[in-house]
Amino acid sequence: MFKTQQAVASLDPVWDRITKEAQEAVDSQPLMGGLIHACILHHKSLQKALSYRISAKLCSNEMSMTILREIVDAAYEADPGIVEASRADLMAVYERDPACHRLLQPILYFKGYQAVQAYRIGHWLWQQGDWDLAYFFQMRISEIFGVDIHPAAEIGKGIMIDHAHSIVIGETAVVGDNVSMLHSVTLGGTGKEEEDRHPKIGNGVLIGAGAKVLGNIKVGHCSRIAAGSVVLAEVPPCKTVAGIPARIVGEAGCDQPSVSMDQRFPNGSE
Repeated sequence: MFKTQQAVASLDPVWDRITKEAQEAVDSQPLMGGLIHACILHHKSLQKALSYRISAKLCSNEMSMTILREIVDAAYEADPGIVEASRADLMAVYERDPACHRLLQPILYFKGYQAVQAYRIGHWLWQQGDWDLAYFFQMRISEIFGVDIHPAAEIGKGIMIDHAHSIVIGETAVVGDNVSMLHSVTLGGTGKEEEDRHPKIGNGVLIGAGAKVLGNIKVGHCSRIAAGSVVLAEVPPCKTVAGIPARIVGEAGCDQPSVSMDQRFPNGSE
């Protein structure tokens, strides 16, 4: 029996590592035992742990944790791609955020990671035509995490949102894979248009803190948007833009800006 259990555990080394970190955390600080057991050690897989964590954060007098867990579990069961994206997001945070030293941290403590995982359930509900429940998820994500993502927005995997305060992503926005953004980023519209009106962010893009990207414009793959910039026009791939309004100030500086997280201007330009 012991060998069989070990063989099963070894099929998911990421989850094995998370549970190992969780046990070490409890051993180090027993006062954290209740939280860590409830969120991690009582579960058999990452998706079950995420189901618990999302439901515990979003529940209220208006919607019980039990009902929310049923919704999240149904989404994971119907679309395994959501779980795959959650794993990619987890590794993105661990690899790109210098403040993240354990895989355990984003699940327990990082509202950027938690908000994106909750958004993924709301987006699934939107795709099923369950719009009111999707709006409920959007509302609670905004209230709890300070992150407002319309459930119709399309967001890829490998997403890292650092600090995540005051993030706004509009209804027709599209965000590619392996994108990193910092706090107070807005992917918004420019007026009262009701059609396709929000930005399309390519793969591997790095968006600095406080940047605003407005309108139905494309931001090319592996480009960088400097902190505080206001982007109103298309950004070519592999470029750095900065300013109000943003203009091209140089090349992206590396092949994967969203991974390197280097926000300095190339060649010392300003």
